[in-house]
Amino acid sequence: MLPIKPHIWFDQDKAREAAEFYATLMPDSALNYVNHFPMPGGECEIVEFTFAGQPFLGISAGDGLKISPSISFMINFDPSRDSDAGGRIDEVWSKLSENGKIMMPLDRYPFSERYGWVSDKYGVSWQLILTNPAGEERPVIVPSLMYTDLVAGKANEAIDFYCSVFKEGKRGITAPRPEDMGPDKAGTLMFADFHIDQTWLAAMDSAHPHGFSFNDAVSLLIPCETQEEIDYYWSALSADGKPGQCGWLKDKYGVSWQVASTVMLKTLKNGSPEQIARITQAFMTMKKVDVAALQRASDGL
Repeated sequence: MLPIKPHIWFDQDKAREAAEFYATLMPDSALNYVNHFPMPGGECEIVEFTFAGQPFLGISAGDGLKISPSISFMINFDPSRDSDAGGRIDEVWSKLSENGKIMMPLDRYPFSERYGWVSDKYGVSWQLILTNPAGEERPVIVPSLMYTDLVAGKANEAIDFYCSVFKEGKRGITAPRPEDMGPDKAGTLMFADFHIDQTWLAAMDSAHPHGFSFNDAVSLLIPCETQEEIDYYWSALSADGKPGQCGWLKDKYGVSWQVASTVMLKTLKNGSPEQIARITQAFMTMKKVDVAALQRASDGL
């Protein structure tokens, strides 16, 4: 299996602009490619970019989907890996918060000497934290899932579910609340992280009335190389959830996933305009992805 890629649905014509912006913020960041494919009623722009070593996919496909802070991205500034971590967190915070929305100001908190949470000018949420370097090393970027509203209190259960679905899934840190804290009950998760498909993810519960929950604007894309992998993940993740179109599904906690074929991803990246048009036309008719049909479309058969 390949690592999971976060997929972000940007407003019209903003995907490339956002990717270029993120590529300027930290080392090991770059805009990898931009391409276009036809959609009903217009054209869709797709971008792949790397931010601090983490690959992302983004699309601009019209307005309408508002990015939810339920999936944010933690940026770990680790003094053991960067001697200027304290200065760098301030610099990146300044750029991400410009024309954005501060959710928790960059400040000292009981869990970190320096932490802040911000939605940037494109609506993407980031949690910046000066990391305690003790313990097992984590990537710079860790996607973080907040279980709110109807699924508040379900984070621990969800982690167990994901670790059972994905091969070699394992838990990392688990920090439950020791007692009731307002609407958050004892035992619910203040923070936890876990490792699936070569990817670290974090999770937390919040029963406060945030006014947001998981939606399709930020999804987790699973690049599958075989039909067997697609069949397995589609069945496992959609159980008690909601299958969608074009490989999209919602799991039973409301988190959006894309069970995708590397044939599709490679064609979008390297294919001719004719190949992209053919494979997109075939793809639009699918719910669960059919790898053989995509390959035939790519080959013009």
